[in-house]
Amino acid sequence: MRLGYSPLHSLITAAVIGIAIALPTAFWLALDNFQRATGGWEDGAPQISLFLDRGTQDSQLHDIAGQIDSDARVAGVETITPEQALAEFRAETELEAALELLEENPLPPVLIVTASTDLDPQEVGELANELAQNTHIERMRLDQDWVNRLHALMSLTERALGALAIMLAIAVILVIGNTIKLTIESRREEIEITKLIGGSNGFVRRPFLYEGFWCGFFGGAVALLLTEAARLSLKEPVQRVADAYTGDIALQGVGLTDTLVLLFGGGLLGLLGAWLAVGRHLKIIEPR
Repeated sequence: MRLGYSPLHSLITAAVIGIAIALPTAFWLALDNFQRATGGWEDGAPQISLFLDRGTQDSQLHDIAGQIDSDARVAGVETITPEQALAEFRAETELEAALELLEENPLPPVLIVTASTDLDPQEVGELANELAQNTHIERMRLDQDWVNRLHALMSLTERALGALAIMLAIAVILVIGNTIKLTIESRREEIEITKLIGGSNGFVRRPFLYEGFWCGFFGGAVALLLTEAARLSLKEPVQRVADAYTGDIALQGVGLTDTLVLLFGGGLLGLLGAWLAVGRHLKIIEPR
């Protein structure tokens, strides 16, 4: 492998490739950490509020809650009796005197249904409509607008990240192809002599393919180092933000599988770039 013959040039090439690979990797890692921090829907998981008939007995309330909770699409059900609702309202407001004037409790029993995080917004809406068909339920409320916005934003971000990754992968292929092209031109006479003594195109091509692979591989390693360095530099600020919101956010780094994808993915991009460059230029280099 001839990378060691010009270490500075090889280092610069690996750095350029590493930066190109690190950009989508960093964005992907940030998106993955955001999804982990929110837990899919996090504590604000899609919730359906079911307001029951005021005449519903506590036993009926718990029976209905049990039926709903048995649905695989439901993560949990919270029951709120009229007495609990009134006590909570009393504790959170300063209307004690006004509440004393009430002859009866005007608040209905309520079921707070938490949908499974595996459901998409459309499925959550379908679940809410099904639950609302119960004869004991007078009104249903689904706070889903923010869920739809988050889902649309995440989908847009993933598509944009995919497009960025494709463009930068093409850039990596072009960078390595150009590097291999310059190497071929610098060794033109050597290639001509090799062909003159009977060397085949496959024999001549092989070392350039190795060089392309290792350029991409080391570029992936540089991308890994840059991504981890960025993660470590953000660890403390992110923890301060988590402490301010009484949360616990731990930035996840690149795992073993993703590390292998970075290294060998970079190597394959390098191999492809080298193959294209060598295939094009070897055809025009023939012994004189």
